[in-house]
Amino acid sequence: MKALAARRHDRRAPVVLLLLALLLTGALYAVLAPTSADAAPAAATADEVETGEKLFQANCATCHGPEATGREGVPSLVGVGAAAVDFQVGTGRMPLQMNGPQAPAKPAQFDEEQIAALAAYVASLGAGPSVPTAEQVDGSLGDPANGMALFRTNCAMCHNAVGAGGALSEGKWAPNLWETTPTHVYEAMVTGPQSMPVFNEATLTSEEKRDIIAFLDLQGQGAPGGLSLGSLGPVSEGLWAWVIGMGLLIGAAVWIGARSS
Repeated sequence: MKALAARRHDRRAPVVLLLLALLLTGALYAVLAPTSADAAPAAATADEVETGEKLFQANCATCHGPEATGREGVPSLVGVGAAAVDFQVGTGRMPLQMNGPQAPAKPAQFDEEQIAALAAYVASLGAGPSVPTAEQVDGSLGDPANGMALFRTNCAMCHNAVGAGGALSEGKWAPNLWETTPTHVYEAMVTGPQSMPVFNEATLTSEEKRDIIAFLDLQGQGAPGGLSLGSLGPVSEGLWAWVIGMGLLIGAAVWIGARSS
């Protein structure tokens, strides 16, 4: 009995138990952890990747380097994924027109096939977020009410409560989202361009991203109350109320004074 008791209280037992607990924790995490709902990368052909590499060398390598590993002050593109290329090039932000606090959106300099080829080439350099599927960005399948709550919790501090955009610090700005395509809105959320944070699956699931797109789709259809007043919220609304209200009061005072005299 003493021998059995000694074995049960072996000094190595805590280490063995700790290792077993770590292994069990890792196994449970692998089984229960949420998986990314990003779309699977589309199978790019060798010709498409080759075309994308030629376009990259001719238009992007000057800044990002011939191997897309970046230069001083210019980020590496290895691992950014096809979604980042589709967003940056598709919105005309890249190639960059001039240095500044922020790359402005402008007409795209490449057509859809060329953008897809560039995205395929960059995606071949390292795994990253892929271009979302049509189902992932279909606002008609989302819940705009939930999207409104999510947007005002995660996005309104920069983009305004209805997506009208606004000024940021150091000459930067949050763009208006009403004219941004649903695909580009989704890609911005998963890649975090410029001052925008990345919203991964742990922060916003793909369904919640679609709900936000559904909310923005409604906002882009016009102000339900009639006049948007700049969509700046209580500031512009209060200003108009003050101007009109004070104008009416002053007008009434002048009329009363004229009548009494």
